[in-house]
Amino acid sequence: MRYDVNLSILFTDLPVLERPAAARAAGFDAVEFWWPFAEAVPPSREIEAFEAAVADAGVRLVGLNFFAGDLAAGDRGLVAWPGRQSEFRASVEIAVGIAGRLGCRAFNALHGNFPTTDAALENLAHAADVAAEIGAVVLVEPLSGAPEYPLRTAADVLEVVDRVGRDNVALLADLYHLAVNGDDLDAVVSDHVDRIGHVQIADAPGRGEPGTGELDVFGYLAKLEANGYQGYVGLEYQARTGGFDWLPEEGRR
Repeated sequence: MRYDVNLSILFTDLPVLERPAAARAAGFDAVEFWWPFAEAVPPSREIEAFEAAVADAGVRLVGLNFFAGDLAAGDRGLVAWPGRQSEFRASVEIAVGIAGRLGCRAFNALHGNFPTTDAALENLAHAADVAAEIGAVVLVEPLSGAPEYPLRTAADVLEVVDRVGRDNVALLADLYHLAVNGDDLDAVVSDHVDRIGHVQIADAPGRGEPGTGELDVFGYLAKLEANGYQGYVGLEYQARTGGFDWLPEEGRR
């Protein structure tokens, strides 16, 4: 398995632009981010600074979220948010531009706390079409801890994916969120591996690193690998021990 570190939830004691270098110093050569800017259309200088921080650190950007609103305030994406289509689509253009320059080929499109409407499907289709220009995939993710968020299981997401009707839209299988929501992880990793575009992990309960909860993280990852998953596994957990001793050095490259 190849692991990348999510720098929007780890190394948060450092400014955003210092985190890629810190990840490299910890032995990782791949990183992912949520939307790293405060707004959907950040100033050009902020985009350039972000790209330079990743490139100068010598790490590869393998995952990037589209703008999802104010996460701290409870927003969980703009895909289905009425009236915010222009912001979402602007961030798609910016994200794909960043990815084209840094080599990223996966984007997370958080759905938002609203029902899946035709407009939401059109937003996903638009994102998929723009991402296809650089050979990238758009990911749709089930979430936990957000009562109004309508996508909670792999089946919920795959229904939306089917309705979008694009080959480059896939499931983001976050094992933590799926487990907390009571999904059948054995079925997910065996029946849907060909529809998984990216995997993220945290232990459950608690959302800490593997070994801090009760979820058989490595067991499920082994099943994913045995069933043909060859992509990255994003470390999207809240650090409890402050280190990466649970992950052998060779797993970080």
